[in-house]
Amino acid sequence: MQTIPDLKNNISFEDFKTEVLNDYKIAITSRECSLLGRREVLTGKAKFGIFGDGKEVPQLAMAKAFLKGDWRSGYYRDQTFMMAIGALTIEQFFAGLYANTNLELEPMSAGRQMGGHFVTHSLNDNGSWKDLTKQYNSSADISPTAGQMPRLLGLAQASKIYRQVDGINTNNFSNKGNEVAWGTIGNASTSEGLFFETINAAGVLQVPMVISIWDDEYGISVHAKHQTTKENISEVLKGFQRNNEQKGLEILRVKGWDYPNLIETYQEASTIAREEHVPVLIHVLELTQPQGHSTSGSHERYKNAERLDWESKNDCNAKMRQWIIESGIVTNEALIEIERAIKRDVREAKKNAWTTFLKPIQKEQQELLSILTQVASSSVNGVFIKKLKNSLATIDEPTRKDILSTARKVLRYTIGDISSEKKLLSNWVDALFEKAQPKFSSHLYSETNRSNILIKEVKPSYDDDAQVVDGRIILRDNFDAIFQNHPESLVFGEDTGNIGDVNQGLEGLQEKYGELRVADVGIREATIIGQGIGMALRGLRPIAEIQYLDYILYAIQIISDDLATTHYRTKGKQKAPLIIRTRGHRLEGIWHSGSQMGGILNLVRGIHVLVPRNMTKAAGFYNTLLQGDDPAIVVECLNGYRLKEKLPNNLTDIKTPIGVVETVKEGTDITLVSYGSTLRIVEETAKDLLSIGIDVEIIDVQSLLPFDLKHDIVKSIAKTNRVMIIDEDVPGGASAYILNEILNTQKAFKYLDSEPKTLTAKAHRPAYGNDGDYFSKPSAEDIFEAVYEVMHELNPADFPKLR
Repeated sequence: MQTIPDLKNNISFEDFKTEVLNDYKIAITSRECSLLGRREVLTGKAKFGIFGDGKEVPQLAMAKAFLKGDWRSGYYRDQTFMMAIGALTIEQFFAGLYANTNLELEPMSAGRQMGGHFVTHSLNDNGSWKDLTKQYNSSADISPTAGQMPRLLGLAQASKIYRQVDGINTNNFSNKGNEVAWGTIGNASTSEGLFFETINAAGVLQVPMVISIWDDEYGISVHAKHQTTKENISEVLKGFQRNNEQKGLEILRVKGWDYPNLIETYQEASTIAREEHVPVLIHVLELTQPQGHSTSGSHERYKNAERLDWESKNDCNAKMRQWIIESGIVTNEALIEIERAIKRDVREAKKNAWTTFLKPIQKEQQELLSILTQVASSSVNGVFIKKLKNSLATIDEPTRKDILSTARKVLRYTIGDISSEKKLLSNWVDALFEKAQPKFSSHLYSETNRSNILIKEVKPSYDDDAQVVDGRIILRDNFDAIFQNHPESLVFGEDTGNIGDVNQGLEGLQEKYGELRVADVGIREATIIGQGIGMALRGLRPIAEIQYLDYILYAIQIISDDLATTHYRTKGKQKAPLIIRTRGHRLEGIWHSGSQMGGILNLVRGIHVLVPRNMTKAAGFYNTLLQGDDPAIVVECLNGYRLKEKLPNNLTDIKTPIGVVETVKEGTDITLVSYGSTLRIVEETAKDLLSIGIDVEIIDVQSLLPFDLKHDIVKSIAKTNRVMIIDEDVPGGASAYILNEILNTQKAFKYLDSEPKTLTAKAHRPAYGNDGDYFSKPSAEDIFEAVYEVMHELNPADFPKLR
């Protein structure tokens, strides 16, 4: 079904005719998929449908300009484009609609995303890279409106890096930076801040990207007059248009039903972006949405008769059909035959997709029915079991939920039975869960030998006369070695380049490695992360710096919705090993306190969250991460850059293990669990506690996600029989997460002789100043008194009431 012609050479009329008809067949096929897809939802076979009808013809033009090595970052209307580049078949389209969990049959997400969300596979089964220069590439779609825009920026920037930075091994990734990143977005979503942030950044960076705006004048039911100033986004963006004196974007406009002009416009955009590395925006006007926004409703509810009539007459497929006839390419009768054949093909493919989806589930249904017959015959509750069995048997098109729900309900009727039949059923349920659960839950993190958690620890070693330096020096020297040894690595952020970051951890490195590898960027956190995601998808090793942890909230949606789900939503077929560098913990005031950990932990599953207590540990984390495939956030201690640390003699070899805690002080009375800057206060307080006979054991979490994979904390609690979590986050934040891990995952409750305790900051954001910190976050005195109170409850004779 692919339609990527050689448009640079003259072709015969017959070849031209063949090409046009092939395009028309793809457009009609895509439309028929949309129409039948909606029916499948309305009949209950699929849960939800959102389709690309009304956008077919411009996507054909985009596909003709799209070359191998190029990348797409689009949204859920682009099914025609994916069909045109040969990346989506009819059966795969319906397999996605039915949520088929077989990746070979549903390569877009193995049923993890709703239909209309597309991807190509960048990785082999072992996690190694395919040759991305020899295939058409699409990053994995997400549903949040405009969420694809920040990633698009990074996909485009990768071409600039590959073209302009020497020494990078471009094999598998780039042909001299000639690749274009193609983005698509609906007109209503251009109201999102992410769109404007991306447009501005693209104009500054001058990267090869082409953004198509599919404009049908609506955002669900809301007309453009409520969405966009002047009801025209390209008018709004005129100030970004480049000219002879100033760089910017090239802005093109074309009508979405004008097939010849669409092809010409997209070829022009491709040439500008590919050769000049200039971003291009194509405003595709006068599009329609024949079935409305999605299967959740009908557009007849909000479009008047005049608008509906206009849409019918200006439907891009209908206009292309009219142009084909008027141009003498084929007759109306010939097109009717083509359309009839396509309808038959789509119906047959839909039927095959449904049968293929249902067959393994029906097999499991029959297996269970056979087992239930045996269980019913041996149970005193056989009559009730037969009723459940018969109910399941009547379901012609079962789900695995139907099957497992029945099996588990039957098990309730066998409570107290000791029969072999009950054991058979119980084992069958366990086996089905073992087989089925990974279909829905695998690949949150890498499952190959490049998983971060497999990287072995290398401890720092020191000369007898080791130099004592500021912590920032350790970071600086380690980053220097990273950039020297990893030409594909680069760092960028606010104040990262010229001044070497606000804490001088990159001092002098821009001068040494250049402005592209150690780069300053604007105040735009979401697209800083987007730059990193896109470049990581293309084989670079970016380090995206968010100046303070507080500012990560500007980017948390992209981190959570896009980066954290990349490996999961592609079932391991794409990876984005981005390192997010930031700093937090205990600075000043409401917006510079760096303690949003509870929120972060619950929003970024799929990303490692690392909280080193000093800069040597931080350097070790960076070294570890560059050996693995998982993305991570590293939170450096903001008040630790000027603290003195010994300079290791093996700095570049140090590797801090991920998912491993460290016992920094052994003790017998209580286990204190903490991390980051607060840990230093705990260590100091431990000396005071020891002076009055309380010997605490201190454990540095180091890695919050993943958490204590070796279960060393519960081993400590088994010795001390008491635990306190000390955290500068709000009550119920990171401390609740840690406590859940200790009690529910590590099963520590059976070892506790005292109530597990948490000591946290107050519920409000920290107040400003020294007193603000003292009254807002755990102080040394707070820690001392909290630990003392636990010992007082245990032994009031030796530890009388303190206050």
